[in-house]
Amino acid sequence: MTAAVDLAGLALEAVPDDLVARLREARHVLAVSHENPDADTLGAVLGLCLLVEALGGRATAISTDLVPPLYAFLPGIDRFRTDPEPSGAYDLLVLADCASEERVGAVATRHPALFTGLPRLVIDHHASNDGAGPADWIDPGAAATCEQVALLTVRLGLPLDLGDGALAAVLMAGVVMDTATFAHPNATPRTLAVSAALVAAGAPLSDISRLLYRTKPDSQLRLFGRVLGRLETSPDRLVIWSTLRLGDLEATDAIPAHSEGIIDLLAQAESAEVAMLFKEQDDETTRLSVRTRPGGVDATVLTGTFGGGGHARAAGATVNLPLEAAIARVREIAERMAGEVRR
Repeated sequence: MTAAVDLAGLALEAVPDDLVARLREARHVLAVSHENPDADTLGAVLGLCLLVEALGGRATAISTDLVPPLYAFLPGIDRFRTDPEPSGAYDLLVLADCASEERVGAVATRHPALFTGLPRLVIDHHASNDGAGPADWIDPGAAATCEQVALLTVRLGLPLDLGDGALAAVLMAGVVMDTATFAHPNATPRTLAVSAALVAAGAPLSDISRLLYRTKPDSQLRLFGRVLGRLETSPDRLVIWSTLRLGDLEATDAIPAHSEGIIDLLAQAESAEVAMLFKEQDDETTRLSVRTRPGGVDATVLTGTFGGGGHARAAGATVNLPLEAAIARVREIAERMAGEVRR
């Protein structure tokens, strides 16, 4: 029995018929990641491009921000553009791992006719996504959007080893990133079944895990040390946080993408119900990343106070306050919520 047959029932149950029909009909797809892209949104977009091309169409991969060097190993990563092709005759817009123009970033502002005028599909796994289009596929039960794209592949009757294994590799990268190599509680039996099929299709799981989680340049390690050195906790130690300040990148010769992973280190605090990282921004706002323990504070409720979202255990927001004011405001809410947890 092949991996595709093993997953066929799951794919038939999960993937909306309308989404399948729209992708089959599309001739030139504009596939778009969210801003500050990670492995899941990048892998999902690359996977969608491969599927559309296998169906006889064309696809353009878009990320408003330059792809961080961390993801240079992904097959096809150099196909990403920051803007659509000027003469592209697009007939379908697909947002992967996000739902709105705001989350897509500045490219949507630069090309309003495309982002408001094209028929749209959304493929996402964030519980905070309220996408309501007839062909949108929002699946909070998926560990990663790449898990969904793998099921979509099977539903379309296409092989998971498409592109000489490129499809399996990019989709596995997204699953590995969003599960921390299957360490997070979002890794379900379906996630593991999909992952097993991707490995069978040629995805180099061990290499992907090493490159994403166990390979860091010296500058990134220096940045981690600087931020961790500012670690603070609430009096009851139920809330832990640190700050990434504007001068930290220059001081450590790091780049913004090197901050990836700091919040997950903070979340390892033994007694903390809530871990938070505050990132100071040039426009006097503050980016907030939150991690919480299973069975405790819902991170989407905390970040939702500031218009953010994500998952129950991992979420983020932009707080429209300068750094110190943001810390004080968010701490107040986080400490109250953490204090209400009963174990």
